Order: sequence, then C-alpha cells, then structure tokens
Amino acid sequence: VQLQASGGGLVQAGGSLRLSCAASGRTFSSYVMGWFRRAPGKEREFVAGINWSGGLTSYTDSVKGRFAISRDNAKNTVDLQMNSLKPEDTAVYYCAATPGSRYNSRWSGEYAYWGLGTLVTVSS
Repeated sequence: VQLQASGGGLVQAGGSLRLSCAASGRTFSSYVMGWFRRAPGKEREFVAGINWSGGLTSYTDSVKGRFAISRDNAKNTVDLQMNSLKPEDTAVYYCAATPGSRYNSRWSGEYAYWGLGTLVTVSS
C-alpha cells in the first residue's frame, strides 16, 4: 500500500483544514486507517483511527469534537476534517494503514504503511 497525504497549509487559529490521504492497492477497504502527527520537538502521536467500513472511529482526547476522520473505500481515500484549529495542532500529519483490526490503537507500531506527511501550521 502506498499512501499520499495532502491538504496541509497555513491557517489561523479557529480555522479549518481538510487533509486527504490517497491510497494505492486493491485491498484498501480491508485496512484500518489512521492519522498521526509530529509536532516540533515532540514524539509522533496518534490523532484518529477508522475501521475498514468507516463505522468505527477513535480520537485522541485533544481533538475530540474538533476533528473528524472519514473514508471512501470506492475512491481509496481517508480524510481528516479539522475544525477549530489551535496553535498546538501545528505538526506534520501522517496517514497510516494497517491490515490489522485495531482502529483505536495509539501505538504507531501497529501501522505497517506510512505516507510522507503534510505540514499543518496554525498561527495564533
């Protein structure tokens, strides 16, 4: 599986961005997908995960109510809608995929495939 994330950019605090991740491969619909981020000087952290059907999602506490993950298995894409952005959301965002079933795993080692990342900068 090859992943390509896009949609990052510069936005003011309180604004919105929508990240998209395009995946190659005919087995996309069977993969758990996730979004992670790495802020400057910090470790990579889990942001959101979604199961194969899109019916189950999981979020880290700091983005609950502001971010929404979704997927379109017909288009092989997974999106992350980010609203009410805060300066602390500034990070490189990565999409990831795993053939496993643990859509709510916070552990990056759970994921076998990674995209290159897209930079999100939120100004105050």
